[in-house]
Amino acid sequence: MFTGIVQGTAEVVEIREKKAFRTHRIRLPASALEGLTIGASIAHNGCCLTVTRIDSDLIDFDLMQETLHVTNLGELVVGDSFNFERAARYGDEIGGHAMSGHILCMAEVVDVIASENNRQLRFKLPADWRKYIFTKGYIGIDGISLTIGKVEGNEFDVNLIPETMQRTNIGRWQIGDRVNIEFDPQTQAIVDTVTRLLPDLLIQQKQN
Repeated sequence: MFTGIVQGTAEVVEIREKKAFRTHRIRLPASALEGLTIGASIAHNGCCLTVTRIDSDLIDFDLMQETLHVTNLGELVVGDSFNFERAARYGDEIGGHAMSGHILCMAEVVDVIASENNRQLRFKLPADWRKYIFTKGYIGIDGISLTIGKVEGNEFDVNLIPETMQRTNIGRWQIGDRVNIEFDPQTQAIVDTVTRLLPDLLIQQKQN
């Protein structure tokens, strides 16, 4: 489990390609290495990946075809940085919201409005995923727990404070960039349950 409180950014230092498969070697900051073991989970732009090799501060992760297809990790090149978060431990403070690290789709940045102390970004979702976004609801964007602002159709915006821009790579996003999306699991469960049960409830109501 993750919390959406990004701990920093890490750099991709090597990519090894195979058919429908690749291995990323990344460099983690010293502050993130304590207690790290093979098999541990680390979120990359919100996507949960498993540590496969540790060589000092150089850490390997394998990415299979589905990960490369659904997330923006397949678009990374050597030298790029991404948001990372170590898995939460029992007893840790949940400053964001509970996240699984399972990316469901990507959204496109369609507008960036910057001011001296704030930044607002607007995103466009694939239409099929619109049902999971609500004003003031939670959403995970490239691993960052954020609150949804205004919603119009399948577009929504978020507002960022300087701390978020300093700790993450969000300050570098530009129009046309694609970001990983994980919806709030509680919202998703409620929407899916209502969507599944509503037709039967309407039929019962008509029969009564």
